[in-house]
Amino acid sequence: MSTISPRDAEWREELRNRMTPKERTAIERVKMPELDPAYRITCNEEVNQGINAEAAMKEASRCLDCPNPTCVTGCPVNINIPGFIKNIERGEFAQAAAVLKETSALPAVCGRVCPQEKQCESKCIYNKMKREPIAIGYLERFAADHEAPAADAPAEATKGKIAVVGSGPSGLSFAGEMARHGYSVTVFEALHQIGGVLKYGIPEFRLPNAIVDKEIESLKKKGVEFVKDCIVGKTLSYDDLHSMGFRGIYVASGAGLPRFMNIPGENLIGVVSSNEYLTRVNLMGAGREGFDTPAPAGKRVAVVGGGNTAMDSARTARRMGAEKVMIVYRRSEDEMPARREEVGHAKEEGIDFMTLNNPIEYLGDERGHVTTMRVQRMELGEPDESGRRSPVPIEGAIDDIEVDLVIVAIGVSPNPIVPQAIPALEMSRRGTIVVDEATMRSSLPDIYAGGDIVRGGATVILAMGDGRRAAQSMAAALDKE
Repeated sequence: MSTISPRDAEWREELRNRMTPKERTAIERVKMPELDPAYRITCNEEVNQGINAEAAMKEASRCLDCPNPTCVTGCPVNINIPGFIKNIERGEFAQAAAVLKETSALPAVCGRVCPQEKQCESKCIYNKMKREPIAIGYLERFAADHEAPAADAPAEATKGKIAVVGSGPSGLSFAGEMARHGYSVTVFEALHQIGGVLKYGIPEFRLPNAIVDKEIESLKKKGVEFVKDCIVGKTLSYDDLHSMGFRGIYVASGAGLPRFMNIPGENLIGVVSSNEYLTRVNLMGAGREGFDTPAPAGKRVAVVGGGNTAMDSARTARRMGAEKVMIVYRRSEDEMPARREEVGHAKEEGIDFMTLNNPIEYLGDERGHVTTMRVQRMELGEPDESGRRSPVPIEGAIDDIEVDLVIVAIGVSPNPIVPQAIPALEMSRRGTIVVDEATMRSSLPDIYAGGDIVRGGATVILAMGDGRRAAQSMAAALDKE
């Protein structure tokens, strides 16, 4: 956490004197303004509209400025949460954004998509009072959206060249931190747009591309360079990067390899992965005027899975014209890993939830197109290793559901291209790069790695935390050479 300046200390004392703790705790948590469900399913506009300045300052005034702010311990990058919130309370929005930028490269992104309810907000002292926690995510979004334009020239890059593989949240976080340390950073992206999963995996109704582009422009102003349509491991080899003079390499190539259930009928036309479906729509313009990208269309759509990607896929299918969209999940709604907000939005948009059902087979017509999803009804048994109750089949309880499109969203595996191209890298049985958790350094001294290529699938903020930690470790190691 940042050191509190004398000026900040004076302000905090004044804010404490403005309201008593009892007055602060009496204020109700702010509500997020949202687009009407009937309208939003017709477009890709952002559902959450953001809170205004008055609401932000009022919500910020709920913060009790705890002597031991446990909210910070719940944040994977240890944002100075009381610091930025108190700046909002006194109306210094640009300063609040500056506090966020001290530790977070992508606050406008995190304020929209991070699961604050499981991280910082879950540690808020209000939970012990049986009250709703401070809306830290809403305030983070507000402050980031009010960031002052960057005026400073980029740091002088005198310490050598660093390569980053992948422009997702981990790669972008690492790039910004290394640029701040005085290194010349080049980010290599395999796709034709910068942003990685932030662009191809998350719909604009949840995270507008303009927000991601704004964060990328901020990194460019710091001197970070971006190279698109370049696959490290194919277009450029490990040896090529060495010959180009790169002193260190950070691998943040993500987990874009889709998983399937290996059940009969998965090769039928109309059974697709969520990765392919969302990439076609989000990144390649499928369904939009002026784009020729084809995308599988269906009137009766089943989405298999219970995470945020499943919600994104289901809600996208609704916007693509589906008349009926079903979430098919083998556990109960309580066990769903998706954010409660996303589940709520999906229900508001008319998505049906078929919980405690598990697909066991897909049937097709004479043209090879899926027509039926055969599901096994389940019940919850004993908890598994993760603590969630294991689903158990109910004998004889099998149903056939009419479908014409199935989107499988049951998880992803690490991208194998870089590991296959560098056999000396130590890999886990899951296909992830093995690193020292404290430094994010791999078995090869010049390669560090983080994000989903190490974790196998995690949140944006955890990936960012990996990038920041790796940058600090790499910079410290290189500075000693």
